[in-house]
Amino acid sequence: MSEVVFLTYPDARYGFSLVGTQQLNIPPAEAEAQLAKAMIDPDIGVVVIDERLAKAIDERRLAELENSWRGLLVTLPAPEAGETEDALQRLIRRALGYHVRLQL
Repeated sequence: MSEVVFLTYPDARYGFSLVGTQQLNIPPAEAEAQLAKAMIDPDIGVVVIDERLAKAIDERRLAELENSWRGLLVTLPAPEAGETEDALQRLIRRALGYHVRLQL
């Protein structure tokens, strides 16, 4: 349970693989299947999924997958998403257990 895998849109094909992590560039239609496949791999402990791909998966199904898995699922804010601060705040709240107000 030590590997990290990134599930990204094809437009990010050179992003995370350049630093030596496993990166799968997939279309939205394959998001759920690839996420489920990554979650059954015993060597993977963290899956980072592009927000655009996560939105392609039914919310209830995504919650089911996350709750049934022993690892950590992280949603990576999409580059064009206007809610980057909100996504960052959600990640911090999840990590710390309470809401932190960020002022930049």
